[in-house]
Amino acid sequence: MTGLVRRTALVFGVLALCATGAFAELQNVEIGGAISIGGWYYNYDSLPSSAYMDQWTRLHVKADFTDEVSALIEFDNYSVWGEDFRSNYLTGADGRGNGDTDLYQAYIEAKNLWGTPLTLKVGRQEIMLGDEWLVGNNSLASPLFGLSFDALRLTYGAETFSVDAIAAKLAEGLGDFGKDDTNLYAVYFSYTGVEDHVFDAYWMYVQDDASATAFEVDLHTLGLRAAGAFGAFDYSAEAAWQLGGADGLPGAFGFDEADTDYDTPGATASVGYTFDTTWTPRVYAAATWLDGGDPDDSLWSNDRTLPFNRLFSDVDYTSILAFTDMSNVRWYALGVEVAPTDAVGLFLQMAHLEADELALRTGGFLFGTGPSSRQLGWEAAIGATYQYSEDLSFALTYAHFFGNDGLEGNNILGNGLRPWAGDGDDEYDTVFANASLSF
Repeated sequence: MTGLVRRTALVFGVLALCATGAFAELQNVEIGGAISIGGWYYNYDSLPSSAYMDQWTRLHVKADFTDEVSALIEFDNYSVWGEDFRSNYLTGADGRGNGDTDLYQAYIEAKNLWGTPLTLKVGRQEIMLGDEWLVGNNSLASPLFGLSFDALRLTYGAETFSVDAIAAKLAEGLGDFGKDDTNLYAVYFSYTGVEDHVFDAYWMYVQDDASATAFEVDLHTLGLRAAGAFGAFDYSAEAAWQLGGADGLPGAFGFDEADTDYDTPGATASVGYTFDTTWTPRVYAAATWLDGGDPDDSLWSNDRTLPFNRLFSDVDYTSILAFTDMSNVRWYALGVEVAPTDAVGLFLQMAHLEADELALRTGGFLFGTGPSSRQLGWEAAIGATYQYSEDLSFALTYAHFFGNDGLEGNNILGNGLRPWAGDGDDEYDTVFANASLSF
């Protein structure tokens, strides 16, 4: 029996137990999808500029059965315009497409198991937890091309609280059980017993048995979150602490083994106020701290505390340095949002970025070494959204980044492990336009 057959048999076996032995009859079939088309322009000053169009297309079929059983299958395709053109204009030769359509989601869901508010969802699925600060589906990040997990998710949804237990396979090494793999485990508790407020507590664990990297990694994340509103005031706050380590990294000069661990905090918060006037303006302030760890500057060791790991975040902090793996930063923002009509929204935001843990910068033999500047720069962004219909929306954003000396040398990308390649006096521009249709 092949591995695929064994896994398929296991899935159907679990569902058979949960369905109390009854055969489900087809009740309803839904066909839907989404098309998101974006245009991107990046002027990177000292770095090469970039301009392109991309498209993310999805198509799904959902089937509902009796006994609270349903299934969903969704295919998607992400590509940059021109990647799949099938003709060469010089020779006139036509070719086949790349065939890069993927299985984005395919899961079976069973609700109200054994007469309890327990739901089982097993298969490839999107997972969005809280504000998607650590785990999301990449639907807000840029570029936008989606993220799904091969996972088993159990949800107990009571009247005032819910508990999710998640086990996801991130990489399969085809070794023994629990060997040579990368797994994600999570327990997420959410309390909604206070009207207009939600309080969350969670544990997430990434276990990498030298599958996704060349090292063995154990990364635990413990966190708390609160969000809600007091009348016109709204707020959101989340804090997390990461513990664990990575084994197998070499020490200085390749001798012994480095002591590399996680003992790293991160936090994010925002507060806003909506005025009950024309255009219903909302003003807000937000801040995020992603700790940069503690690198060892000694020549005689390679020990370090690693920066805060963003895991599978769906949050970008700038339109220019638009990466959800940005860490080792402090970000502060002020903004205003207005709605001239029910269909039109406008926003303006000003943000300041600093490096948390400074890298050492070499000044040559005469000047020695010293820390890089903490100041990364300022970003001003302005944008508009237009809800043309219930299904079709448009968005347009322009942003300008005023770079500072901290852009040179500080490790702010790759979860705080690699630097941005630009110069300290760079000024960047970006324009983003998007049309999205869901049906």
